[in-house]
Amino acid sequence: MRQSELFTKTRREAPKDEEAKNAKLLIRAGFINKEMAGIYDYLPLGLRVLKKIEGIIREEMDALGGQEISMSALQRHELWERGQNRWANDKLPWFKTGLKSGSDLGLAPTHEEPITNMLEQFVSSYQDLPFSVYQFQTKFRNEERAKSGIMRTREFLMKDLYSFSRTQNEHKEFYEKMKTAYRSIFNRVGIGDMTYLTLASGGSFSQYSHEFQTLTEAGEDTIYIKDEKKKEAVNKEVETPAGALEKKAIEVGNIFSLGTKFSDPYLNFHDQAGNKQFVIMGSYGIGLGRLMGTVVEVLSDEHGIVWPKEVAPFQVHLLALSPSKGLSYANEVYKTLISRGIEVLYDDRDLRAGEKFADADLIGIPTQVVIGEKALESKMLEVKNRTTGKMKEMTIEHLIEILRNRA
Repeated sequence: MRQSELFTKTRREAPKDEEAKNAKLLIRAGFINKEMAGIYDYLPLGLRVLKKIEGIIREEMDALGGQEISMSALQRHELWERGQNRWANDKLPWFKTGLKSGSDLGLAPTHEEPITNMLEQFVSSYQDLPFSVYQFQTKFRNEERAKSGIMRTREFLMKDLYSFSRTQNEHKEFYEKMKTAYRSIFNRVGIGDMTYLTLASGGSFSQYSHEFQTLTEAGEDTIYIKDEKKKEAVNKEVETPAGALEKKAIEVGNIFSLGTKFSDPYLNFHDQAGNKQFVIMGSYGIGLGRLMGTVVEVLSDEHGIVWPKEVAPFQVHLLALSPSKGLSYANEVYKTLISRGIEVLYDDRDLRAGEKFADADLIGIPTQVVIGEKALESKMLEVKNRTTGKMKEMTIEHLIEILRNRA
């Protein structure tokens, strides 16, 4: 991508009505656009990051044997009236609408009821189990407070996976595998060292659940660190352990054991003895925008965003500092990099060097490659590490080798 062709522009100031650091930086860098409180658009750079996060999560869910589906965001009210009758639950932040015929519809805040209803036609025998299905789908929640940028929004992309098991032991085995998969996801997006498996309330689902909480002063939750080495904690809503270290944190993922709460009496099967049993369920969620916003909150510095390599919109930010003299060589470097499969944002704009460096630090791509007077003479690239700020000289072949080894 040539930066001169990118329709978005960086901004020196964020909107005055924006409070959250993640949203301020993402708006200034041209990743998102604010429609209204709690509702954001993802622009080209932002969508690339969101898709990178989605790809990481998809890989981990597929590795567990999850089967990807896509369900409707419009939901029939009668599904939510049966069983738990969550349609009338004032604590569930519904957006409700209706058909012209007069029938009530809901905009999906989650999918336990609809997925259970759909699977009734496919599950009847113990041989049909176990399995898990997941989706990336837009959810709608009528939040009273939406002031944490993209970490708490009224419309957001969510990965929700649902597991279906024959026995508690079978469910528990999958539940533990999911803990490991979530650990891997948060490690890969760069926040593993500051993310804790946290015992929490199960809310309307169960007595207890597990959250993955990332330490940040912008967090909405208070947790107590129980085991620093194992990265384990407990949410203040559950327990206040004596002497435990208190920290602010943001929830970046959650996992629930649902038991037969949503399957009884609708989703059942016959075991090997021919007896009817109810399916044991689990649900497992990650909000992709919330995860993206958390990465920005905890990894940014005074100059701007610092993306980890696996979620950065591009691998390299190529800066041509002398367009009048060095554009030919910069173009050559750009073409060479993309021909070797390297993702490049190429700043070919006719701007001062200081403006280009400031924009590069704000946008936060982990590797910056500078084509200035020095590079034109030596044909050696000046390569800056956005995280450390260190600059090294190297050949283009050496750079490509390094980037490929990182992939």
